[in-house]
Amino acid sequence: MATITKTTCYHCGNDCYTDEFHQENKNFCCSGCLSVYQILTKSNLNNYYKLNRHPGETRALVEDKYLYLDEDEFINKLVDYKDTEKTILTFYIPSIHCSSCIWLLERLNTLNEGIIENRVDFLKKQVHIQFNHHKITLRQLVELLSSIGYEPLISLNDVVKENKRIKDNTPTKIAVAGFCFGNIMMLSFPSYFGLSAAEAKYGQFFGLVNVLLCFPVFFYSGRDYFINAYHNLKNGVIDINFPLALGILVMFVRTLAEWGFGIGEGYADSLAGLVFFLNVGKYMQNKTYYHLSFERDYRSFFPVAVQVINEDGNEKSTPLEDLKKGDRIRVKNQEIIPADAILLRGDALIDFSFVTGESRPISKVLGEIIYAGGRQTGRSLELEVVKPVSQSYLTSLWNNEVFNKENEKKIKTFISVVSHYFSIVLLIIAFGALLFWLPTDWKTAVSAFTAVLIIACPCALALSTPFTMSTALSILDRNKFYLKNTEVVEQLAAIDTVVFDKTGTVSVADVQGVVFKGIMDEKQQELIYNVCKNSSHPHSVRIASFLGKRKEQEIESYEEIPGKGIKAIIGGEQVKIGSNSFVTGIAHAIINVPEVHIQIGKSYIGCFQIKQRFREGLDSLLHQMSESYDTYLLSGDTKQDAVILNKFFKTKGHLKFQQSPQDKLNFIKEKQDQGARVMMVGDGLNDSGALKQSDAGIAVTDNINNFTPGSDAVLDGKMLGKLPVFMKFSKASVKVIHKSFCISLVYNIFGLSFAVAGKLSPLFAAILMPLSTITIISFTTLAVRYAAKKHRLL
Repeated sequence: MATITKTTCYHCGNDCYTDEFHQENKNFCCSGCLSVYQILTKSNLNNYYKLNRHPGETRALVEDKYLYLDEDEFINKLVDYKDTEKTILTFYIPSIHCSSCIWLLERLNTLNEGIIENRVDFLKKQVHIQFNHHKITLRQLVELLSSIGYEPLISLNDVVKENKRIKDNTPTKIAVAGFCFGNIMMLSFPSYFGLSAAEAKYGQFFGLVNVLLCFPVFFYSGRDYFINAYHNLKNGVIDINFPLALGILVMFVRTLAEWGFGIGEGYADSLAGLVFFLNVGKYMQNKTYYHLSFERDYRSFFPVAVQVINEDGNEKSTPLEDLKKGDRIRVKNQEIIPADAILLRGDALIDFSFVTGESRPISKVLGEIIYAGGRQTGRSLELEVVKPVSQSYLTSLWNNEVFNKENEKKIKTFISVVSHYFSIVLLIIAFGALLFWLPTDWKTAVSAFTAVLIIACPCALALSTPFTMSTALSILDRNKFYLKNTEVVEQLAAIDTVVFDKTGTVSVADVQGVVFKGIMDEKQQELIYNVCKNSSHPHSVRIASFLGKRKEQEIESYEEIPGKGIKAIIGGEQVKIGSNSFVTGIAHAIINVPEVHIQIGKSYIGCFQIKQRFREGLDSLLHQMSESYDTYLLSGDTKQDAVILNKFFKTKGHLKFQQSPQDKLNFIKEKQDQGARVMMVGDGLNDSGALKQSDAGIAVTDNINNFTPGSDAVLDGKMLGKLPVFMKFSKASVKVIHKSFCISLVYNIFGLSFAVAGKLSPLFAAILMPLSTITIISFTTLAVRYAAKKHRLL
């Protein structure tokens, strides 16, 4: 028996386990990738492959699913502009990932003359297309994009049309504070170096201008710190906003007093500089990666339209939100069941991995309820809706009480802990200086009290975290690990327990590797395809998909024997497909993976192995994580892979199978009640509650713009092997914050020695405060980048 040597797909770079899909000495993993290559070759777009090696995305067998795009109701929702000749719209295309993608997508007009102009926004993964709707319809345009491997993401929560980002006016506040800071510094130089008697009158005028410039800094650029401090104090919380607001207030009041009484220049420059740098840090901290959505709901993964069957038996595309109880709908192969419904007609073979984590499709009989979220993997079905979308099981799963709670992580950040004690110590020192000087010199007492609040204002402390974490986030982003915000880095650093999901996390979601052992020619492939496509058994469905669409042939005789296989006559040939004992009559020893054997006529052809494909480098990943963390595996799947996975965990008790979404959530709660700090690594809606409940939830996906259910981070599936490195880097980043705090503490102690003595001059403050700020920013940025290089992330 011959075995085909594994090669690499010329289009997408995936492994090829058969040599049947080839052209011009190039191998392809499936018929879809070969079809894309043929389209590009025919259109003289071969340079696509010269820009990057294996630039394409793997192409699965996709049926016609864009009928609804012929309806004006849906077209009008998608287009940005339309006149008598042209239509303009924007598509969100998750599979854009390299320069080859840009090159190809900007040459769509060579594939169809109806496309007038198109432009790619790489960062947003969007394509802006202008086309002549008389020459190409919207549906044809989408089908063209899909055929070359760039299927647009069109959902109810269309990420192109629905911008959920909150407007951030921090850049404006930075601009105002920066303008005032620059001008105040320039106008303060004469006072720094001393004024002659003749120039004194100009000094008073410059002082007035500086005071006026303080007003927009105080009332506009700095107001958020007062608002936040007020709300936190109202709730009995003292955080970093309190000492910051107090320092800004004291500098503002003292500047007004010194100018009004003519006793000094005040602290206008320190005030403006402080607010400017704080807003820069705030902007860095609030900066998120707009190309990811961490707050999607179930609607993002449902079809935009549903085929509703009317009383005449005709089908009409209907918006999902208009679907109601009693409607009859048709669901085709690979489509998601949009609402809980009763099966009326068809052979239902439902993949519930999206909901339960179980990777093997489940058969349903006529009259049985099929819950929303399952994906049909066989022929089309006719169903009757029993609950509207908003009341379906999938919706209730999403609306778990975990999602309705405030997101209060158990792990407190370093700055939230330190700022509380820092504020208390600061007030003790300030009032101590006031009480010390008050009996002898009230002026020195007031000066010392205010000077302590000014010089000890935790500007450097407030900046160390945002600059450290923003640098860390940008480095992790380069490595396809996308964090929701800067606090997640500290949450990752504090983790001691890691819980893995199986399907879609340690194993590749929706992919079961099909490997053929043997040799088959073109005719034999056609026979096998035609027999398998008539079966709803999951192995038959995967084999048919693996072979790709073939020439249709009439089946003369067909018999499917449950638990054994298929016996059919096609083209005068008898074909037997099934277990080894059924096909050859020889009982086979225990096997680790399912095998489907083939016999055509009297000749044994070979067998297909149906493998659960695990992530590359999984053994190394789990061994490294087990050394540093308490690791568990929770799976909604059966124990079929327990033998393989047992060796990676400390005991068999650390692997739990057939776990429901609620079981996973309860397990994490239980561990947290025992004092563990738990990180959940999972995917799919079935993990949403567990991800939300955990101290740090990481959603693993092979498409980073897909589902991110209540997660704190999104990790590209190809980078899962780097998770131990990411965890070490997170700890290193937190250590940088600790060191920067020590540096800022040295500056504060040095400044306080002058402040408590009442000898803090505006010039000294104007030098010391920016110097400490620049030192902290430089140190954190360089230290984090050094840690990244040390861990080979740069």
